[in-house]
Amino acid sequence: MRLRALLDTDALGLKLLGGEEELDRTVRGVMTTDLRDPSRYLSGGELVLSGLAWRRDAADSEPFVRILVRAGVAALAAGEAELGPVPEDLVAACARHGLPLFAVNESVAFATITEHVVRQVSGERAGDLAAVVERHRRMMTAGPAGGGPDVVLDLLGSDLDLRAWLLSPTGRLIAGPRVPGPALAPDVCARLAAEHLSAARTSRRGPHRVALGPTTYSLFPIRGGGRSPQAAQSAQAALDVRETVLSDWLLAVEADAGEWPDERLDLLQGVTQLIAVERDRRDAARTVRRRLAQEVLELVQTGAPPAEVAARLRVAAPVLLPGLGAAPHWQVVVASVEWDDGRGEGGRIAQALLEEILVDAPPGSSGRGTHGGGPEPSARTAVAHTDDEAIALVPLAAVPTEHDGSETGILADALLESVRDPLSAGLDGDGRLTLGVSATVHSAEGLRGALEEARHARRVAAARPGRVCAAGHQELASHVLLLPFVPDDVRRAFTARLLDPLREYDRRHRAELIPTLEAFLDCDGSWTRCATRLHLHVNTLRYRVGRIEQLTGRDLSRLEDKLDFFLALRMS
Repeated sequence: MRLRALLDTDALGLKLLGGEEELDRTVRGVMTTDLRDPSRYLSGGELVLSGLAWRRDAADSEPFVRILVRAGVAALAAGEAELGPVPEDLVAACARHGLPLFAVNESVAFATITEHVVRQVSGERAGDLAAVVERHRRMMTAGPAGGGPDVVLDLLGSDLDLRAWLLSPTGRLIAGPRVPGPALAPDVCARLAAEHLSAARTSRRGPHRVALGPTTYSLFPIRGGGRSPQAAQSAQAALDVRETVLSDWLLAVEADAGEWPDERLDLLQGVTQLIAVERDRRDAARTVRRRLAQEVLELVQTGAPPAEVAARLRVAAPVLLPGLGAAPHWQVVVASVEWDDGRGEGGRIAQALLEEILVDAPPGSSGRGTHGGGPEPSARTAVAHTDDEAIALVPLAAVPTEHDGSETGILADALLESVRDPLSAGLDGDGRLTLGVSATVHSAEGLRGALEEARHARRVAAARPGRVCAAGHQELASHVLLLPFVPDDVRRAFTARLLDPLREYDRRHRAELIPTLEAFLDCDGSWTRCATRLHLHVNTLRYRVGRIEQLTGRDLSRLEDKLDFFLALRMS
């Protein structure tokens, strides 16, 4: 706003004492001070309000005005409530330095002027930002060159002094301001996502306000299509509201939106529509990966020859892990969302949630974390869905050539560690999310068994209490395999996982670990009898058993592990 506009507002009670030729200066803020040197608190463009308590005699006016001019303030407004008319020495000092000077009538509070200036400046800055946002919308709609949501969040910070973060429904930080300042802690992200899901499930109108300690956040949902909230709601009328809640991004703003004027609320709603354009772009990029997963899944479930499945996997590998020298190993993750009232198909929402959960579970890791190269995390998995479940094909970039018994790939518990609380809040009273994770498979032949293993692990998870549960292949113990409903593919996967490392080692080293294991179990773990049967020294036998334990991660002194080996050998 201009100084001239202040003078033209009668309610402010301002009288110009000097600087008429400078009334077109722009006012960017307001500050009230009675410090002799307020320069450390000035950034330029302010209207400075002062009761003149800093002035002891006429000699004080010159240095005070010099400090204000050096700081680049727009004007000085001196109050008449305490000392009466503005002193002539101050008028003269302002005239010498070309600083506009106003007198504030004693009947007008500084707070009245401050509120007016802040309201006008904020409104103008919001209008400027709206124009910038509109230009950026056109850039983002035309292609990815606009810079993504980070640029929009930077605009909020630089033009409206608003710190904002873009979060997924699981509490993952998608984008944040790039200006200096404290980062949003992971536990705060998870809490905000949980609060948003809880509020959105009740169909309360946003933005939702959340107080975490001394800080208040306002949460705005990001709906698909880049449409207004009303248009998005109409477009999604055929969908169960529970599904849209669990797939919405959210914009978390560090401010209390309950105190905002309608103009600023409208501006933030426009920002959410702009970010929704970027979300739609990312969703569109998943189409190819989803189609790959669907094709592989159909081949596996229809019993296609392994060579045909392997050929399709070779097509998928460069898309999911570009630049990888050899075809990767794979894991399968199965997810299902089941609603308490039995209505609705959970496959589609399970697909969206599984894609989100797997974003920060990079190949070769044990859970959510950071990946040090290659494609962005969301480009590493392919997720298909049926009416009832979602199935993810997860490539693993590398596994050791020597089996050492250590776990590779994704672990079920680690997968849900950071998303369990937000998703539990989103599903509370409505439904459940259950996941099953297979072991790593090294070829197309093992993919069908991995799928059945992941499905069976998911059924194990579904038998547990809680809104969000997961189970891995490690939990399919040998006694479970005795149950009649366990699929043959799960039994074969269990056997291969336990014995394949030994077979591979025997093939390369002619170590006869499999015959040693069979003899050791037949002798009920007796070192002397087994060594005699195999015509070995006891120390040689101990070495072989130790190697078996090292390769499989099992302990042959434990009854449970002996039973697992016994069943695996009998089923092989």
